[in-house]
Amino acid sequence: MKNSMVFRLGFLVLTYLFLVNAELNTVWAQGVKKNKLRISADYVKIMDGDNYVNIKASARIEKKNVRVANIELSISNIVGEEVMELGRTTTDMDGVTKYVIHSLETIRPDSTGVFTILISFEGNDLYKKTSKDISFKDALIHANIVTKDSVNYMNARLLDADTGTPIQNESLIVQVERLFKPFIIGEDFNYTDENGSIHVPIEDNIPGVDGNLTFEVVLNDNDDYGTVKTIVEAPIGVPVVYESTFDKRTMWSPRSKTPLFLLIFPNLITFGMWGFIVYFIFNLFKIARS
Repeated sequence: MKNSMVFRLGFLVLTYLFLVNAELNTVWAQGVKKNKLRISADYVKIMDGDNYVNIKASARIEKKNVRVANIELSISNIVGEEVMELGRTTTDMDGVTKYVIHSLETIRPDSTGVFTILISFEGNDLYKKTSKDISFKDALIHANIVTKDSVNYMNARLLDADTGTPIQNESLIVQVERLFKPFIIGEDFNYTDENGSIHVPIEDNIPGVDGNLTFEVVLNDNDDYGTVKTIVEAPIGVPVVYESTFDKRTMWSPRSKTPLFLLIFPNLITFGMWGFIVYFIFNLFKIARS
């Protein structure tokens, strides 16, 4: 009987503690202020390549804008009232992710040829639920290099992919791929004419490995079409020799390629110092014995 009373009392105490703990957790969760997550996105199309959406997630915490990592986002295609989920992606440590759309044929536009992508976040303990949508049309850039009177020109034409009509008065950038920053050719703003075309002369004496140059024609961050890029390669540069020191012993080589003089002289000095110490200790033993 006594054991039964002790058991019941213990059970009631544990139940009470469990309920109090649950109530405290509820109050704490309600008291935590969730931050507002900010999502920015832009659409990029590479001709004869992938299409993708660049996404950045950030939040303003303690009056500072910080990137938000490890946020899972849902990517959907909106057509009218219909929402079709395409997949999910997660931001990296810099709060950035890229969702690849391998072909626009896998998503649907509306009746006017406009594609709408919805990026949504379902919310968690730290951030509120939010979403961001972007809309864009499909555009084409056809480009080639022609030579006239010994001068090379970049010819490019910008078209609406849905209607096939030229896109007028839009700025195209012509640039050469470089290691750190592209080298812009011609004017900063090359506006398309009534045929959607531009003709930009290419400077002479642009160096390239084996004379090969890689050109980019870019419609950059357009309100209607996003960013569209096409790539043209041509052997019209000045050949340069690619001098690599990867297999040579230089100061900036990896440890396995350390210059010989850095291996020999420091080791000679080290062995010389140890030899002197050993000789000194040997003489001390001789003095002690004598």
